[in-house]
Amino acid sequence: MQLIVPASTSNLGAGFDTFGLALTLYNTFEIEESDAFEIEIYGEGADKLPTGIDNLFLRTYIRACQELGVEDRPIKVVQKNGIPVGRGLGSSATAIVAGILTALELNDLKLSTDEILELALMFESHPDNIVPALVGGFTISALDEVNPRKVYFQKLEFPKELQIVVLIPEFEILTEEARKVLPSMVNLKDAVFNIQRAALLVSALVNKEFDLLRVAVEDKLHQPFRSKLLHGFEAFKEEAYQMGADAVFISGSGSTIGVFTRKNADEIGKFGVEMYKKMKIPARYMILEADEEGARWAK
Repeated sequence: MQLIVPASTSNLGAGFDTFGLALTLYNTFEIEESDAFEIEIYGEGADKLPTGIDNLFLRTYIRACQELGVEDRPIKVVQKNGIPVGRGLGSSATAIVAGILTALELNDLKLSTDEILELALMFESHPDNIVPALVGGFTISALDEVNPRKVYFQKLEFPKELQIVVLIPEFEILTEEARKVLPSMVNLKDAVFNIQRAALLVSALVNKEFDLLRVAVEDKLHQPFRSKLLHGFEAFKEEAYQMGADAVFISGSGSTIGVFTRKNADEIGKFGVEMYKKMKIPARYMILEADEEGARWAK
């Protein structure tokens, strides 16, 4: 069995812990029953990720089986990673989603999307990567105030007119580190600023008013603080807009920078790589599209 799970970019500027977008970049998991737990990892992060029982995929699979009341039968997994690790592209979300879906598939169990997400939120308390990894598309998520494992979400089709450039410098920003730099309190003016722009982003994407995106991804809750960890973000953003980009934002907690654009995608990516080269930081870029399908078993 082979499971395919897409990368995701999240926050998209003002939509902190709310917006997510599945991308045409994937981790795949080849699974078969075995006499013992075994995992092989190839591709991105192969030299960093654990290959024992503490691997996130295996931990999720085992815990999901326990929650479902079924035996956590040993499996062999060959994990092929196309998604860079620790770069704000939802690599961890793919392992969590894959572990749960594997537990369901091997035991011939069916759960609703909402029930799968409730399980997933045991492992990741923020739904902005989990939801698009599972269902695909552009997603808007809100956690229930009383039950933090209950998520309300909407999935919208992402405009095909927009290309998605991801600029990936070769350094990690840990989510924990990126959250530590955020203020514990925000003032009302900044909260209103973000509410206005988050609402504007949804409307601009639905109505294809792409000229509004530059304003719609402005943010005062996280990017001004995280940009201090993400060297080059402000300089790249300014130049990318000069080159015709529609939106520039930090992907998740970084270090990837995301761009929505209708033109000059390749030129924007190349500029970013050269900019980081001058800073003596290796970088690469990819030009992607939205993945509308989400996690799926290969046919």
